[in-house]
Amino acid sequence: MEGRTTRASNEETSVYDRLRDDIVHGRVKPHERLKVSELARRMGTSTNPVREALQQLRGEGFVIMETNRGAWVRPMDADFVRDIVEIEMLIEPKLTRWYVGMATTEDLRFLEQICAEMEALDPESDDAEHSRLDTLFHRRMYDRHYNHHAVELWWRHRDILGAISRPFRISPKRRNDVLREHRALLEALRSQDADAAADIIATHVAAAGRHIIEQMRGSDAGHRLGT
Repeated sequence: MEGRTTRASNEETSVYDRLRDDIVHGRVKPHERLKVSELARRMGTSTNPVREALQQLRGEGFVIMETNRGAWVRPMDADFVRDIVEIEMLIEPKLTRWYVGMATTEDLRFLEQICAEMEALDPESDDAEHSRLDTLFHRRMYDRHYNHHAVELWWRHRDILGAISRPFRISPKRRNDVLREHRALLEALRSQDADAAADIIATHVAAAGRHIIEQMRGSDAGHRLGT
């Protein structure tokens, strides 16, 4: 019995991961209908894992489900980004407050090195490397936190926002702001000022969200103008 339960759980996880990845990376389009039988056939599974995956994705905001209308993909629009950012503005300051009391000398050296590497990047290119280093900076702060569920949610949200923003360039202003915010955060960690660190990370998250929304709206305006 235990073996069958484990296999079923793994199957559901696999369907969830694959479908979520398809949505995040645009292989399944906004407003596209998600028919259980078709998904089960495409993924080579029974319908139960598909139903479980859709319910989980509904809970995370990726899928809309209505009685007698079925399920479809929620558009990853500005409202979706806003909702994620608002959640992150609750989560990340708490994770950061905990880290202030846990950061070691080695941690601070690592974060300093990341800041230096980001500052050395070519501002006209290297967007992917900028994002990679930015992720390393924050993972160093959060990965050891005792609340693994909160960290996993942070990571999922970062993955989503990264996929949404990937088609856009990081503006020079945002690059400079990220570096300035990282430096300020590093100083708050050195001085063990939890209040300052929490305020800085909240500002950092809010600014990142605004930048993505501005890019999305600019892209939408360009499409309407035929550019």
